[in-house]
Amino acid sequence: MTARKLFGTDGVRGRANIEPMTPETAMRIGMAAGRFFTRGDRRHTVIIGKDTRISGYMLEPALTAGFVSMGMDVILVGPIPTPGVAMLTRSMRCDIGVMISASHNPYQDNGIKLFGPDGYKLSDDIEAEIEELMEGSFENFRAGPDHLGRAKRLEDAQGRYIEYVKTTFPRGLRLDGLKIVVDCANGAAYKVAPTVFWELGAEVISVGVKPDGFNINKQCGSLHPEELCALVKQHNAHLGIALDGDADRVLICDETGKMIDGDQVMALIAGHWQKTQQLSGGAVVATVMSNLGLERYLDTLGLSLARTKVGDRYVVEHMREHGCNLGGEQSGHIIMGQHATTGDGVMAALQVLAALVTSGRPASEALRLFEPIPQMLRNVRLERGASAEAVLELDIVRQVIKACEQRLVGRGRLLIRKSGTEPLIRVMAEGDDAVEVDDVVSQIINTIKKAAA
Repeated sequence: MTARKLFGTDGVRGRANIEPMTPETAMRIGMAAGRFFTRGDRRHTVIIGKDTRISGYMLEPALTAGFVSMGMDVILVGPIPTPGVAMLTRSMRCDIGVMISASHNPYQDNGIKLFGPDGYKLSDDIEAEIEELMEGSFENFRAGPDHLGRAKRLEDAQGRYIEYVKTTFPRGLRLDGLKIVVDCANGAAYKVAPTVFWELGAEVISVGVKPDGFNINKQCGSLHPEELCALVKQHNAHLGIALDGDADRVLICDETGKMIDGDQVMALIAGHWQKTQQLSGGAVVATVMSNLGLERYLDTLGLSLARTKVGDRYVVEHMREHGCNLGGEQSGHIIMGQHATTGDGVMAALQVLAALVTSGRPASEALRLFEPIPQMLRNVRLERGASAEAVLELDIVRQVIKACEQRLVGRGRLLIRKSGTEPLIRVMAEGDDAVEVDDVVSQIINTIKKAAA
């Protein structure tokens, strides 16, 4: 199978109206995906959702044109969380699901994520095949005038998603008496998230619910939770919930105004599910970025931590292969296999709330189950056109990385990787000695900067 060039760790992503995020490429993605998933003479259907970026108005019709030209019917659902697209793809028995979003990136970026008929993100191999089809001709595969697809809007898509998410909250429990601040990042969940928590009984204070096409993730959401933390303290709320632009990730703010990452969320859910006999597989699946403290904590519960490369779909693949139903990323992608096929920020927040309601403990206690060991992550942004692979292969860079790895043997670990969505090299180190961790990361960062100059 040929290597992927267009698809990264989470679909196709880039600057809006600059390749590959142009209407021309979006249309060819629709045509190639439509051709790949067309089987037989029956009518085929694709569902398309999006977040609130202004460029969604450009990419949505381009994708629609591509699919319709291949004879596929298109269902447009408008702004909805990424996991909502995955859920609707399965429940409506569509052949493909498409989410137009660049997740936590600023409005200038956008992306295209594809889901198969089972609601799972496509494998690397399938994405590579779609790329190969994009490079060929569609001359003999386009639908004839009498077999073109149709496009229509599904008006109750958000309501369907809201009702489904509520079914994942334990029967008999309610959120009465809880005050929650919800930051929707001016993104895809700006309507659905506050509604879910309110309908389950919580008093909800909503922020980031006035999208204008340009303010998605702007000083709000899971990457910028400062206002959320301040509001939690100001309103004496029990919890703050920070979503990202497409609501497939969540971070939590406790009642003291302090942020809690995805590792602590996974620890809480794992322990709660183990007690209630919901956890399967005897393990939690995370990525190489998760803190060693999480691994040590799970060990005290008799559970193991399985690690995958970065990307929530690799977590999902491992979960499916090994029969695990809980996994995620430190960044807040939490996947609950019995409920969803991809990360779901709203659903994960409900599981946190279920654990809090059941235990009666405040978030500051329940969500600090282990002491993270010192960990540092820094990024080096490359000039556009520069190759991360080439920089990492330079002798001077390889030598300093090797020396730092040897320095941390037995006391920590080092992870160097290129971003799958941005022109970045990410350098992460962790160990029991914070000074040593800082020194190691600084050495590598400085060397990469000089080598890439």
